[in-house]
Amino acid sequence: MLDKKSGDKMSKLLELKEFETVIANPDFKEEYKCMDKKYFKYLTEFIRTFDSNNESDVLNFIKIGYKRNIGETVTFNNYVGLIQIKNNYQIQILPKIDFINNDKEKTKQVFIKMLRSMKDFPSKVFTNANLKIERMNLYEIFINMYLQEVKELVRCGIKSSYEDHEDNLTVYKGKLIVNKHIRINLTHRERFYVSFDEYQVNGPENRLLKSTLLKLKNISGSAENSKEIKSLLTFFELVEPSKNYYKDFSKVIIDRNTRSYETIMKWSKVFLLNKSFTTFSGTNNARALLFPMEKVFESYVARNMKKVFNRKNWEVSSQDRGHYLFETLNGKNHKKFAIRPDLVVIRTDNSIVILDTKWKKVINDKGKNYGISQADMYQMYAYSKKYNTSETWLLYPLNDDMKDSGRITFDSGDGSRVSLFFVDVANIEDSMEELLSILSSDKPVILE
Repeated sequence: MLDKKSGDKMSKLLELKEFETVIANPDFKEEYKCMDKKYFKYLTEFIRTFDSNNESDVLNFIKIGYKRNIGETVTFNNYVGLIQIKNNYQIQILPKIDFINNDKEKTKQVFIKMLRSMKDFPSKVFTNANLKIERMNLYEIFINMYLQEVKELVRCGIKSSYEDHEDNLTVYKGKLIVNKHIRINLTHRERFYVSFDEYQVNGPENRLLKSTLLKLKNISGSAENSKEIKSLLTFFELVEPSKNYYKDFSKVIIDRNTRSYETIMKWSKVFLLNKSFTTFSGTNNARALLFPMEKVFESYVARNMKKVFNRKNWEVSSQDRGHYLFETLNGKNHKKFAIRPDLVVIRTDNSIVILDTKWKKVINDKGKNYGISQADMYQMYAYSKKYNTSETWLLYPLNDDMKDSGRITFDSGDGSRVSLFFVDVANIEDSMEELLSILSSDKPVILE
């Protein structure tokens, strides 16, 4: 079926935000997101497939529950992206960003911007300037990212190289393989069984690339993406599709001659093998591209913090290593229980600030400690003592409740402080400038 306005193939799509619950009981559709019973069954089968395969990661963020009078429920926690189950039914999970006021297009734009900050996320040349992002689900946007990478590769020139070949030819070239020549050509003196190098574009990288384009041609529902795929395939007419994905991926070696393929091969593996950027993969009847928002948020803040803080020559390091809760075991040197804060800032005067990002919703209720977990506070206290600094910060995404909360700082009374800062993910640069201003005006603690 085609969308008359866009020319795109129609697919069933359920859009929701993380932490929302899905049900199959239409009597409660005003309170929850509701799916047709058939598709809800497909979704629970998808989840239970991972349970039976002991892929526990999926169960940490997609939880099947039960509510009295309603029936089974499915809740998505802390992971966002897209799941496609049987019959092309798609479930799009967007991050919960309160202050964007349910603007799906703006939410998708911010989310894509956040994803691009991740080191392992391939999107070097992606631009959404001319992309009708409101008409595309996340999977189509990811396909478009891939196509832009391939387009850039084609512009620079696809890789050609010499490949080893063996053949029984009527002309002599290369090197004669004596044992095979004698065995095969005993009665064919006009032939030569030889090995030779042939210069061609039919290498494993290009075979995988063409296979990916062919697969995306079949699954894409976007007229814009389909048109781009057809155009790109003309550059691969001399390339054969891969006959064995795993074998060809094992042959791909990224070096200085193939560096331009590094990003594209990551994407090809995602699409061809139904892989995801999480620790689980899709099945034959379903595929998923899901991302842990805790890691996405951490990466997003780190990247933008480095960009802003480096102007003052402040050193910002991510996932700092080398510190342990305990230095000895039974009186002997034996470091145990590593601690690794998300971000460590060292000012030019050598004073240290420790910051941890938390993709959690804080509530404006002092009596409930703003919803901060006790474990997070223990963690910050340990950082303060091991790094010998009183300045530790918890960074949360800004939400409507905390917009005008003012400065919130907990003081232990023995030299440790934990302050809260709320990051406006839609205006990350302004947020980092604000944080820099606060840390510049705070009185630093000088290490002895």
